[in-house]
Amino acid sequence: MTKIKAVIFDMDGVLIDAKDWHYEALNRALNHFGYNISRYDHLVTFDGLPTRKKLEMLTREHGLPPSLHCFLNDLKQLYTIELVHARCKPLFQHEYALANLRAAGMKLAVASNSIRASIELMMQKSNLSGYLDAIVSNQDVKHGKPDPEIYLRAMSLLGVAPAETLVVEDNEHGIAAARAAGTHLMIVEEVTDVTWDNVTCHLKLAEASL
Repeated sequence: MTKIKAVIFDMDGVLIDAKDWHYEALNRALNHFGYNISRYDHLVTFDGLPTRKKLEMLTREHGLPPSLHCFLNDLKQLYTIELVHARCKPLFQHEYALANLRAAGMKLAVASNSIRASIELMMQKSNLSGYLDAIVSNQDVKHGKPDPEIYLRAMSLLGVAPAETLVVEDNEHGIAAARAAGTHLMIVEEVTDVTWDNVTCHLKLAEASL
């Protein structure tokens, strides 16, 4: 019988409550040039997308000059890092869940549309780095979520098949990516939904479906 061997977590909205940080950082950068993303659009349209994809959408829909993309992307990342240093802290239930998953022999990874520096910093500040076998960022693939490439890359690094993998996601782009990659899926609404009990329950359901 096939068993689940790996759990791959999205980061923003799953392990780190950083959605507002990205919203604040991007708007802070955009405001220098008179642009703004509403909270509704951030949550409904832009949630989970890489910054470069958000900027491309703003160019198509609102005329943001493409020549600003590189500068705005760098500025947004700088502002995000400032917010991470100020706000990112360990959450016991996540440490407990990942520690127990590792003790149970699971391989663990984070696969996020964020850049690698942001992921590594957030994992360090949240005290989760030591539990991870791999990190995959949007810089490690050609196509971010909703394309499945990030999850396929993570599974390749962990040496597991889709049928052996549970993905934990919270937004439509990540959910679509996980489904396209053929993995089992645990959908959460808040970072507080990621608990040892909830993950264990989904692992049992995934294995029962095999």
